[in-house]
Amino acid sequence: MFKGAPAKTDQWPIVFTKVPECVVGPTADVRLPGEVSVQIDYEAELAVVIGKGGRDIARADAMRHVFGYTIVNDVTARDVQMRHQQWDLGKSFDTFCPMGPWLVTADELDGTDTRVRCWVNGQPRQDARTTDLIFDIATLIETCSRGITLYPGDVIATGTPAGVGMGMDPPQYLKHGDVVRVEIDGIGRIENRFIGEKRT
Repeated sequence: MFKGAPAKTDQWPIVFTKVPECVVGPTADVRLPGEVSVQIDYEAELAVVIGKGGRDIARADAMRHVFGYTIVNDVTARDVQMRHQQWDLGKSFDTFCPMGPWLVTADELDGTDTRVRCWVNGQPRQDARTTDLIFDIATLIETCSRGITLYPGDVIATGTPAGVGMGMDPPQYLKHGDVVRVEIDGIGRIENRFIGEKRT
């Protein structure tokens, strides 16, 4: 999460999971879930890919466990997220985690200082540097590994900058045909069209 993002934070990061079925490719369509949710939102995020597993990883050692970085759009059904007062369901619909376009190794990119941007239908919405993260990458790894073993290939999304649809006045949620592009300096971009489900 970045400074200025809409969610409230205290001394601990907010942590949730997304099920594997939500992961799709960097140009795949994202399915709007119809009547289940009408408040679909985007979240441009740098994703950390674990290379060296471990449990109870100290913050001072955490960056040694990073293999590399990729891009994630942490798509979220805001109404479902709020309805259930937890985040897993609203973030885990099928196709709700476009990822890619490739993995850039930690020796090629300093994930602690890169630029994250997002456009919706060509309109700029999000723009921030990872130096503005409320909780840095090392802290996120330390937190997620407390009592839980991290394995090579595990992915940790670091948080999203201000500018999500929920935070606009009035809120601007995604609809059929919208295209969301996320770019991170040193990695590339992903671009996904949001498609409404056909009903019989």
